[in-house]
Amino acid sequence: MIRTAVIILSDKGSIGQRKDGCGSVISAMLDRIDAQVVHYEILPDEQHLIKAKLIELSSSVDPCVDPSVDLILTSGGTGVSPRDVTPDATLEVIDKQIFGITQAIISEGFKLTNRAILSRAVAGIKNKTLIINLPGSPKAVAECLSVILDVIPHAVEKIKGSTEDCAR
Repeated sequence: MIRTAVIILSDKGSIGQRKDGCGSVISAMLDRIDAQVVHYEILPDEQHLIKAKLIELSSSVDPCVDPSVDLILTSGGTGVSPRDVTPDATLEVIDKQIFGITQAIISEGFKLTNRAILSRAVAGIKNKTLIINLPGSPKAVAECLSVILDVIPHAVEKIKGSTEDCAR
């Protein structure tokens, strides 16, 4: 099982002025790959809070052996608005960036809307945890997650140190 944290980034959502629709979409899609949401939280678009939460969720007493979660999916704050700071916080935290994940999401998203190219989303690794930024609408979350869902289990296995061959 892939232990997953879902963090929704929304100023309005964090104070109860907007209902989150992305968390349930993410949770339903994760069922397909034997991943379970063990942490769910809504935070405001504040870079220092996002950074602190990513560090907390990807750390443990011995982060090289057993991180708190295997996967962190964020939703929201990935665009070009002044309050969109999720990618900035993520870049401050990760040890390695995984360009292919974001390239695949943007490439496939562009087939549906030209606005996909405005995404600044980031994917990467902190300790033994995979972190992926997703957009902030339920429809966009479903579209983006469907592009990468099947590779997540393999990525998590490799990040955790699997030495199995990758060839099919």
